[in-house]
Amino acid sequence: MKDNDKKIAVVAGALDLPFLTRDALRKNGWDVFVIGLKNFYDKRLNPDMVVRLGGGGTAIRELKKRKIKKITFVGALGHPNLSDLRPDLWTFFALLRILEHQRGYDSMAVAVTKVIEKSGLQVVAAQDLAPELTFQKAGVLTRAKPTRTEKKNIERAIEVSHTIGVADIGASVVVDKQVIAVEAAEGTAKMLERVVNMRKSKKKSSGVFAKMTKPGQDLRIDIPAIGVDTVNAVADAHLCGIVVNTKTCFVVNKAAVIRTANERGIFIMAIDE
Repeated sequence: MKDNDKKIAVVAGALDLPFLTRDALRKNGWDVFVIGLKNFYDKRLNPDMVVRLGGGGTAIRELKKRKIKKITFVGALGHPNLSDLRPDLWTFFALLRILEHQRGYDSMAVAVTKVIEKSGLQVVAAQDLAPELTFQKAGVLTRAKPTRTEKKNIERAIEVSHTIGVADIGASVVVDKQVIAVEAAEGTAKMLERVVNMRKSKKKSSGVFAKMTKPGQDLRIDIPAIGVDTVNAVADAHLCGIVVNTKTCFVVNKAAVIRTANERGIFIMAIDE
């Protein structure tokens, strides 16, 4: 007989993070029930259940039937189809409660969590249950190290990240003496795409990309992440390195991320702030 306290549902969006999270949780002794979000999850994930974004009531009924009390959310969401957004009754009333408190992305994440927990589920942070998916210790993880100039850029990037984080604007920033770009609704990948195009003609690398946890950020739903694509975009933008938080930023395929950074000659630094 399985321990109900070790049962958990993983709601899976796109890309590789749901695979890594599922496997890490199972390795750590969790009985994992995977819910794939229709039109987002990778079919190779072979989820136990598939629901559309508007099908929250269906998922919750199934979890209650299975006596699953914990739930976590991982993976990216792109642009949903209108049919995916059509809410069932539970989701309709949940959306009304969420929109009442919506002041920005962070406030919406907190509202989503509260609504889910009112249904009897506990929303948990996957990185707390599988800490190996993050950088646990502060320091430089790569052969390349930040120079004195880049350390100043890092300090400035952290300061700006906190400023835009408090305002609930975004989590990522690019600094090269001055602020080159900040993340808004477009997301990190699109922001870096802009920076790559802006700096195509640059001859010498300089500057840093920082993806920091926002002050007060609910890390049970809104989880920062970097991967090999992030490393390549930073290198293509002629930046010198990446700065992330320890313990709160997912690193998708950690070994490949560090290897690629070493190949591209950029540094990765984890900090405790």
